[in-house]
Amino acid sequence: MEIKMVDLKSQYLKIKNEIDEGIQKVIDTTSFIKGPAVQEFQLGLEKYLNVRHVIPCGNGTDALQIAMMALDLKPGDEVITASFTYVATAEVIALLGLKPVLVDVDRDSFLIRPDEIEAAITPKTRAIVPIHLFGQCADMEAILEIAKKHNLYVIEDTAQAMGAEFTFSDGTVKKAGCMGDIGCTSFFPSKNLGCYGDGGAMYTDDEILAKKLRMIANHGQSIQYHHDIIGVNSRLDAIQAAILNAKLPYLDTYNGSRQKAALFYDKAFSSCKKVKTPIRVSNSTHVFHQYTLQLAEDVDRNKLRQYLTEKGIPSMVYYPVPLHRQKAYMDEFNKDEKFPISNYLSGCVLSLPMHTELSENQLNYIAETILSFFE
Repeated sequence: MEIKMVDLKSQYLKIKNEIDEGIQKVIDTTSFIKGPAVQEFQLGLEKYLNVRHVIPCGNGTDALQIAMMALDLKPGDEVITASFTYVATAEVIALLGLKPVLVDVDRDSFLIRPDEIEAAITPKTRAIVPIHLFGQCADMEAILEIAKKHNLYVIEDTAQAMGAEFTFSDGTVKKAGCMGDIGCTSFFPSKNLGCYGDGGAMYTDDEILAKKLRMIANHGQSIQYHHDIIGVNSRLDAIQAAILNAKLPYLDTYNGSRQKAALFYDKAFSSCKKVKTPIRVSNSTHVFHQYTLQLAEDVDRNKLRQYLTEKGIPSMVYYPVPLHRQKAYMDEFNKDEKFPISNYLSGCVLSLPMHTELSENQLNYIAETILSFFE
């Protein structure tokens, strides 16, 4: 079988009837905007996450923007986030006239470092956006303590960690996105819980905040044609909600399949000194949105990728250019020398195929092919 980075077709075929029936029901009822499918998904995700309020929206980037709007952040306010990540997080900060303050990450886990966060706080800091990168949670216990100490908001970017769990020192267990003031996620097709287009959601236990998030996502109105605050138009499409309704009951199974594939990779590369396999932090489960290797300094990543391509194996580099080196986000504060780990990782990371449908034969072939490159 063809090896893919993400095999949505095979995943679909396993639950084809459920997805097709859900889509057809939306068409039959013509409830394309909001409607029963969206409400069903909202309630289902609230139950899965054990959170009081889920607010569906158009995509993960919208979720981040709406969250920041709901917290009344003002132009010039500083928001701290990681440099080694996708651009969406910093993008919405800048779009709202806020200042993205970028910090470095941990070399082993790729996650934002609490000590870097605290060192970056100034009198203008208003919020922290930790990113649960590649499928496991940042150190939320430490981050929440910092936020409480400095009276800051916490907006979790959990687009890559749907279903991951964080265990606090007192034994409390929370799902990713359910620990800060607001959690934000994406249902982009390649995500652990993905639809067949764009989709996103925000979650919170704060009832007042939830009401404001809903209003902003709906043109600033809670009653039709009465616009009390400035809002946007960001809705989860009902057909996408129907797809997510079909897939949500399988999410833990999907994550389990990813974890099984990750263990296979771990074992296969355990004796190879040319690659470093991803670590699992002690206080979070890992749902492996990506399985990301670090290559040794003497490995030519481009040649390895070319070799894999010739053998029919896709690979990706997440992320080849950290945010502080992106032209749009360069400034005097985000100086290159402040980000040695992000710079290092951008030059050595390589993500392998990771999805729910990987067979043992495919995993064997991928691992053996990589190992043969080093012989």
